[in-house]
Amino acid sequence: MSYRRRLDNSFKNVPVLPLNPATKYVLFSDCHRGNGTNNDNFLKNQHLYYSALRHYYRHEFTYIELGDGDELWENRNMEQIKEIHGDIFCQLSLFYHENRLYMIYGNHDMVKKYPSFSKKKCSDYFCTDSQCKKSLFPGITYYPGIILRNEQSGKELYLTHGHQSSLMNSTLWPINRFLVRYLWKPLEQVGILDPTSAAKNYKTKNRSEHRLTTWAEENNRTLITGHTHRPALNPKLPRYMNTGSCIHPRCVTCIEIVGETLTLVKWYTGTRENGNLYVERAKLT
Repeated sequence: MSYRRRLDNSFKNVPVLPLNPATKYVLFSDCHRGNGTNNDNFLKNQHLYYSALRHYYRHEFTYIELGDGDELWENRNMEQIKEIHGDIFCQLSLFYHENRLYMIYGNHDMVKKYPSFSKKKCSDYFCTDSQCKKSLFPGITYYPGIILRNEQSGKELYLTHGHQSSLMNSTLWPINRFLVRYLWKPLEQVGILDPTSAAKNYKTKNRSEHRLTTWAEENNRTLITGHTHRPALNPKLPRYMNTGSCIHPRCVTCIEIVGETLTLVKWYTGTRENGNLYVERAKLT
């Protein structure tokens, strides 16, 4: 199956959410929440992400995650991830229970597409503060894609992870997961990066983005993805956009949609004159 067909299939029978002057969405991707070990790339930015979540919850945004939210290639145990990042999941559950959370699966959390996994692993979590289990995402469905549509203007935004551009990260993902878990994970600790990763290999990244852009242009659609970790929102190239990721060295990036206005945003740690640290939100476009 070609990457074009894989992308086409990702938008069959998926939710169509409203896009109008009153809607507010925030799109995150590639959090790669881990289990707190040295391989947990999310750990260094968890405070930035948590601050952003609180901001978007207070300002009544709907949260949409475009895949690879949890690192389930390197890690087998979802329970460990939920325990280590309990404050994050507590905040996400608030969105969910107010019908303001939608999840798309990516290649690194592909197992979430199976209802049996989401029912068993995503229904509740153990809250360390109260020392008891609490409701997380009971009855949640993880989607291959989501469409935002303005019924009056006809404007549409197509949201998916973007791994469909790669055979190894889509159709052959179990093989790639095996290689990451048992080969590239230990090698990463000594500085050797996975050459098949769109996030770590520029040639792979460029090829993936070229295919995603080509699909969007050929189908006259606006496509928003993650996967490559490279944020993109260029008004001169409006067909393809990318949220970036939550594991950049010094920031997390996301895309805000208020009405029909899209803004690429980064959250980072700033320093006041007295030396105090604070979390800052800045527009990139």
